[in-house]
Amino acid sequence: MVRIKWLKSAKDDMKEIYDYIALDSKRYARLQVEKIRDKTEILRTQIKAGKINEEINQESVREIIEGNYRIIYRIIAKDEVHILMVHHGARDLIRRTKGL
Repeated sequence: MVRIKWLKSAKDDMKEIYDYIALDSKRYARLQVEKIRDKTEILRTQIKAGKINEEINQESVREIIEGNYRIIYRIIAKDEVHILMVHHGARDLIRRTKGL
């Protein structure tokens, strides 16, 4: 089974997502965060479930989609992935990916 590690940057993204949605509804904010977390569980059994991220274009950096959010992760080993960020699809990702 694959170990999924959430990096601080991804945890911060999740908090920002929650805080933004919670301005309208704490219930929907919680549901969205849960959906994103649940989506990453597929990586435990299918490490390459996501497609290669176009902006970074490295075999080890992939993304899975949950609603409007792109969950960017890096394959570290055959049994470990790091969630790098959770990014809203309408926003510019290129600026955020410099240095990855």
